[in-house]
Amino acid sequence: MSDTQPTTPSPATTPVGHEGARVEITQRPALAVNGWFGVIVLAACVWVAILLGNAGSGWIWLPILVFVVVATSLVVVPPGQTSVVQFFGTYVGTVRRAGFWWVLPLTVRRSVSIRVRNFETNRLKVNDSDGNPVEIAAIVVWQVADTARSTYAVDSYENFVSVQAEAALRHVANTHPYDDAESNETSLRGATDVVAGELAAEVAERVSIAGVEIVEVRISHLAYAQEIAQAMLRRQQANAVVAARSRIVEGAVGMVELALARLAEHEVVDLDEERKASMVSNLLVVLCGDQPPSPIVNAGSLYS
Repeated sequence: MSDTQPTTPSPATTPVGHEGARVEITQRPALAVNGWFGVIVLAACVWVAILLGNAGSGWIWLPILVFVVVATSLVVVPPGQTSVVQFFGTYVGTVRRAGFWWVLPLTVRRSVSIRVRNFETNRLKVNDSDGNPVEIAAIVVWQVADTARSTYAVDSYENFVSVQAEAALRHVANTHPYDDAESNETSLRGATDVVAGELAAEVAERVSIAGVEIVEVRISHLAYAQEIAQAMLRRQQANAVVAARSRIVEGAVGMVELALARLAEHEVVDLDEERKASMVSNLLVVLCGDQPPSPIVNAGSLYS
């Protein structure tokens, strides 16, 4: 009896990515001629059918069949639209030029718009990098660049772009804080352009498999979630008060220094260290106080 234990196959270590899901197909021009040549062929079929009918020939079905085949192969492509041509399950090309065209007969044609489109994502509730719940939404401007991939690489490219845009928005929002006033870190509120650029790059990478190009992505809504909105508002107010106080104290100290320097320069009054300290204290109270001070006139001496 062998002591060798059966080995369990190890799981695959190669991550599953786009390479495993990509459809190897790219857009190429379809064979198409001016549709008015097809109209000439139709007129010729009608003329031949009339001649054969007058002659009582049994071949009258042939021009009728050609007429039907040619008539069904004429396609009108309006501006901003394309026609993806498929022949018995095989992609044969795309007609991108607007106009009246005669394409390969017995083909299935699907109209795909290449106009620039946009949509706004749902308001998503996500956690920023600090763990605070925030509400965020974005406007995505996009366009179909490769009609073959948009038709055959994904099931529904419009729904695909919408879902991937929301997934990218969640990921980018998780990597930045909502607001960071203490450092130069990129925040959702303070660096909107930088965040929008990162978001556009990530959405473009996610939807490239569908032959879609991202024109622009902009954040349209950004706010704290309702459950913490009041607390965060009080914190922002406190930060604003602290910043304002710091600025006021800095300015008051400068003004006191200037006042003492001017008094000493012009020799207006000779103050000892105790009187200077008292003067500095009074000036700081006046300059840093919330309410206007009530002046008191000293009728006695300076040291009374």
